[in-house]
Amino acid sequence: MVLRRLSRKKSSKLINEINMMPLIDLTFLLLITFIITMPAMEQGISIRLPQGKADVLPKKSNVVTVDAEGKVYLNNREIGLEDLERTLGVLAAEEPDVSVLVRGDERLEYGKVIQVMKILYKVKITRMALVTLSD
Repeated sequence: MVLRRLSRKKSSKLINEINMMPLIDLTFLLLITFIITMPAMEQGISIRLPQGKADVLPKKSNVVTVDAEGKVYLNNREIGLEDLERTLGVLAAEEPDVSVLVRGDERLEYGKVIQVMKILYKVKITRMALVTLSD
């Protein structure tokens, strides 16, 4: 009976100490996961950009993306051309210096990007850029 009591005291002593290494490993694993996935989430729609040379893009801008099938997205949300015109018109009225980046897939027919550019011109957005990959 005495041995059982001693063994119980030893086991309760082990419970008082928490091993922090698994928690630290988990924290680093989550941190690395977020570091890797954030750039992928930032771009949103996957397209192949054409090659070109350009200046540094403005940090705060709205992004219009046209994928290979011709679907149009505004800030990673699919939108029709009529709704795009209406939404960009409201943005341009609220902030005259609003900037818009146009991302078009290189396999896309040229006319679809021109339709988007016409909308930007129609709503009087003057700060726009075509996004390309650097050479």
